[in-house]
Amino acid sequence: MEITHNNMLQMMDVAMLEPTTTFSQIKGLAQTAIDEGFGQICIHSLHVQTAAAVLGRSAPKIVACVGFPMGVVTTGLKVAETEQAMADGAHEIDMVLSHSSFLDGDYQRAEDDVRAVVRAASGAPVKVIIETCYLNSRQKADASRLVQNAGAAFVKTSTGFSPDPAAMYEDVKLIRATVGPEFGVKAAGRIRNYHRFIHMVEAGANRIGLSLSGAKESLRGWKESHP
Repeated sequence: MEITHNNMLQMMDVAMLEPTTTFSQIKGLAQTAIDEGFGQICIHSLHVQTAAAVLGRSAPKIVACVGFPMGVVTTGLKVAETEQAMADGAHEIDMVLSHSSFLDGDYQRAEDDVRAVVRAASGAPVKVIIETCYLNSRQKADASRLVQNAGAAFVKTSTGFSPDPAAMYEDVKLIRATVGPEFGVKAAGRIRNYHRFIHMVEAGANRIGLSLSGAKESLRGWKESHP
């Protein structure tokens, strides 16, 4: 599959989500995003205001994580975090599915949780992390449909913090088949080079979550493949 250097940049959600991340590191990430032309940076809600101050009117968008990485907070707290992140300058929201509800079979409660965050985001795209390693194939499809029904914009594979966070080709392909060709699919989890990046795109992902080192390595791989 042919993909341009600019395509790759715009598909990248470059994440800095370690719990030890400092405000200085976030400033550095935001400046690097400007310099390199990354489409998005993905950060904790605590850091949104800091990143926004650096980015100003520059092109990179801020993706704020909500209920991250476990998703086991009340809907009200997810809504409050979303509203604060948007007020601080976020452009998109990545939230975690309520697995407590979903795995208990209470799909309606899980869907309502997503829908509440979608409303709080006021039209900004919401990506919902279904954490594929915890789900069987049927559950992955059910969770994807739930996310779509709730009005979100993307299904996302993983937080990267689960015991087995790797984005799998088969999972991305299943999600894409479930949600159809127009809905958003974000692959995240151990995507550290050009081969893995393209593998996820071929499976059906149109947004890729990866670390700064993974983003740079993926772009280096592209350049080597396009001398």
